[in-house]
Amino acid sequence: MAHKRMKLKSKKKKGFFRFKHLVYLTIIYFSFAYTFYYMIKDNKTISNEEFINILVSSGNANILSKYKFTNVVNTTMKVLFNIDFRNPPSILNSSILKFSDIKKYEKVISLEYNDDYSNMDDLKSVSEYIKDPNPSGVDKPIIYLYNTHQLENYNSDNLDIYGITPNVQMASYVLRELLKKKGIESIVEEANMSKMLEERKWDYSYSYKASRELINSAMNKYSSLKYFIDIHRDSVGKNISTVTIGGKDYAKVLFIVGLDHSNWQVNYNFASKLNNLVNDSYNGLSRGILKKTGMNVNGIYNQDISPNCILIEVGGVDNTSQEVYNTMEVIADVLDKYIKENG
Repeated sequence: MAHKRMKLKSKKKKGFFRFKHLVYLTIIYFSFAYTFYYMIKDNKTISNEEFINILVSSGNANILSKYKFTNVVNTTMKVLFNIDFRNPPSILNSSILKFSDIKKYEKVISLEYNDDYSNMDDLKSVSEYIKDPNPSGVDKPIIYLYNTHQLENYNSDNLDIYGITPNVQMASYVLRELLKKKGIESIVEEANMSKMLEERKWDYSYSYKASRELINSAMNKYSSLKYFIDIHRDSVGKNISTVTIGGKDYAKVLFIVGLDHSNWQVNYNFASKLNNLVNDSYNGLSRGILKKTGMNVNGIYNQDISPNCILIEVGGVDNTSQEVYNTMEVIADVLDKYIKENG
């Protein structure tokens, strides 16, 4: 009996010894990975502008995931312990440490499509104005790309550690570069919309008034402009804003037409032709055409300025920059076809 008790004690000691070392190794690993993450995070070496050039040149937004070892560490920890180092409070909610409820730490930004844009303060915390990544002179642009809600953001997973905040303005720059490859001259509105509103002491319900000023200014500068495209993104979930076609993921598009002006039908005809071209080549990519009118909506969206003025929502808040890029390739193709057929 004494011999058996000695064996049991020996096994318990060995078990405790192994557990203790496992705890030590886990603590060391956590300390290393967590410290390494913040060292990298504080050393943001890739700007939004640089990322756009990488995206356009390679067509692969995920290329950056190969640049940092922290992504490997983070993925490993998520699989093993449900810990996300990009979200430090998740440690407290892991399978090892359950001392609190992560929900009270998470800040989930749920954005609704609205014309007042009262949640701009939330957007400012996750998105920022982007300078032109590839400024160059254009003599006779025919397409004017702009973003009335410039800071509408996309999913920044695996990108925020580099200081990259993908948004609709980034999408406009990408589309311009894709159009340039097709020989179509276009320009992107460079004015900082948030700053413009602040300088005029306007709240965000005046966003379309501000973008109207910019459109008119561009028209006065470039008489060659014929098409005016306001790029936004929706607030719907990814299951609604995403489609897979031929094994490739795309951010869905939605065309918006305001009915609160007398010539809305010509804008609708323009949107309808673009919508048909999208569906002819990529069936399911478009969510259709949404007519907007009535209380609590703009209802015009500056579309009374030109029959070729349109608002396109590209994807939603959960779409990745790669999915948006894939869709911009389609939009560039569609615009190319439309312009060749209609001049």
